[in-house]
Amino acid sequence: MLSTMLKAKIHHARVTESNKEYEGSLLIDPDLMERVKIVPYEKILVANVENGKRGETYAIPGERGSRAIGVQGAMAHLADAGDRVIVFAFAQVPEEDVASHKPLILLLDEKNNPK
Repeated sequence: MLSTMLKAKIHHARVTESNKEYEGSLLIDPDLMERVKIVPYEKILVANVENGKRGETYAIPGERGSRAIGVQGAMAHLADAGDRVIVFAFAQVPEEDVASHKPLILLLDEKNNPK
């Protein structure tokens, strides 16, 4: 049996751009993605701390070092620039590994720098 477990979390990322005129995704600085092992086009859940809205999309890399978090396409209806969001990625973990599973968690400051 497999359990769906939290793989990674980027906590309190500040949205830097909101663009409805895009196919849809969440743009993330690759430096931040790599810290929690989120890969390009991986399915993610995004929760807006400001308004409680949540949505599923996929991660795409933005400009390295930019600290960008961009909600795009339909996701742009869930968050505006300046909002804080939490990005979650999940993994299927075999039952025998559940007890020892530890997610990667990255806490960010107001400028999207790791704390």
